Amino acid sequence: MRDIAIFAPSPLLTVTVEEDEGTDIHLHAGGQGIWQARMLQELGCSVLVCAVLTGEVGRALGHLLADEGIEVDAVLREGSGAAYVHDRRQGTRTVVAETGGDAIDRHELDELYGRTLTAAIDSRVTLLSGPHGDDVVPDDVYRRLAADVRATGGTVVADLAGGRLDAAIAGGVDVAKVSEQELLRDDRIPGTDRDTIIGAMRDLHAAGAERVIVTCAERAALILRDGVVAEVEVPRMEVVDAAGSGDSFVAATVAALARGEEFDEAVALGAAAGAMNVTRHGLGTADAEAVRAMRARVRIAEVADADPHDVATTPDELAAGVRDGT
Repeated sequence: MRDIAIFAPSPLLTVTVEEDEGTDIHLHAGGQGIWQARMLQELGCSVLVCAVLTGEVGRALGHLLADEGIEVDAVLREGSGAAYVHDRRQGTRTVVAETGGDAIDRHELDELYGRTLTAAIDSRVTLLSGPHGDDVVPDDVYRRLAADVRATGGTVVADLAGGRLDAAIAGGVDVAKVSEQELLRDDRIPGTDRDTIIGAMRDLHAAGAERVIVTCAERAALILRDGVVAEVEVPRMEVVDAAGSGDSFVAATVAALARGEEFDEAVALGAAAGAMNVTRHGLGTADAEAVRAMRARVRIAEVADADPHDVATTPDELAAGVRDGT
């Protein structure tokens, strides 16, 4: 049986301009699911990416992925694929051009869905990742996939936001991962204080996420499992490039889950991968030995919080109890 199947509907062709003893132009396969696959393979996992490859961008992606040894079950079609051009010659990412690609039509989506479900049945964990463009696939496909994979006895991890996260959770997921910035952007929280984030985590759990991970930029990540919240502390590294650290976090967590590790141990590996990712250029990259060494430095500690879903006694109820002598 394979370790992980990844639903990555719309991979991305990345073109990056860099300055290193002259101007260099680099082409890579990218997108959330591809960055996750790269980290998973670094950790020794067997991975199958299920995707649609579109037009000349898709043909280029097919060659780049094959060169990396990333196995892809691809639906091929004509049209405009997702791509971006970034200029990093000044040390930061400046967007020169970007496209989300064409929407996937019903027939192509049916084909992709069937291939993904087939891959999921033969995999220990299925990872649901998002497309690069907002309108590439309908949100409801995530609900259906989550429900169908779990119906076959599979484990589902969702690394999503917005309507796609809502849809996946409605189908039921074993783990939902989201960042605090995504919670803010989706108006799930008014601010980023810890208690507010914990309240949102409990809402996600109540909606259908068995366990929840929230990454919090430079602060400790938070996890919710078995009704208990914990902080995930990891040594802070000097940041070379923070992009992709969340993808490394969830990928390493999934790698450990696929190998049967307990949730906290899996999250510790994820936090280590996220921390090591920022020390180097390249999205979804970290040295496997460094990640495993860093895991020993991760600390997970439960935190006290007031569960906002507990039923509190109202003043009227308290007064009635006094009158009744209770």
